[in-house]
Amino acid sequence: MTTTLITGANKGLGLETTRRLIEAGHDVIAGVRDPDTAGDVRALGAQVIRLDVTDTASVTEALSSIPRLDVLVNNAGVLGSAHGVDDLDADAMTDTLDTNVVGIVRVTQAALPLLRESSNPVIVNVASGVGMGRFLQDPQRDEFPVGAIPYAASKAAVITLTVQYAKNLPEMRVNASDPGYTATDLNANTGHQSVTEGTDATVHLATLDRNGPTGEFHSRSGRIDL
Repeated sequence: MTTTLITGANKGLGLETTRRLIEAGHDVIAGVRDPDTAGDVRALGAQVIRLDVTDTASVTEALSSIPRLDVLVNNAGVLGSAHGVDDLDADAMTDTLDTNVVGIVRVTQAALPLLRESSNPVIVNVASGVGMGRFLQDPQRDEFPVGAIPYAASKAAVITLTVQYAKNLPEMRVNASDPGYTATDLNANTGHQSVTEGTDATVHLATLDRNGPTGEFHSRSGRIDL
């Protein structure tokens, strides 16, 4: 059975990704900051572990408790506290990058020894179309109205670090997913997509075999040119 770790798995996209991968036959380990809030994901049949992507000790402890790992889904992320220029400061930028970018590095680096033992190692980093400059400049795109600087910058970094990880780890399938404008707590449930639609790309990339693509960015419609 494929063993999969999903960060930020207790709600929204993480919860739906957990449900769908369990349905696909994966043994899912749900990483959450507070296991006391993980009733919904526990009810799906996932194993729940405490994992705070901003805390190196928490990440180290969580990964040391996992005997094997085939798929890592770096889903945990925050919108951040700054939504424009007037409310932006260095602390807001740092906090968002620490969760959305450095958090992925913390978890991935800790997971690499286990992934290297897998016969089909896969990493999926949940990014966003907001990380694409050309989408932010296109009035026809959902991303165009977004004014948040830290969130957009963090997702651009996620896309780039995915490409670089893929180059460094040719034996693994390492890709980024774009959920699209999906109704979650992150946007006060204003998105026009369901969480099922929003997890289509992530689930597809999490179930790749060794012949699948790597170093790519995918939405539910397919590959996005970088």
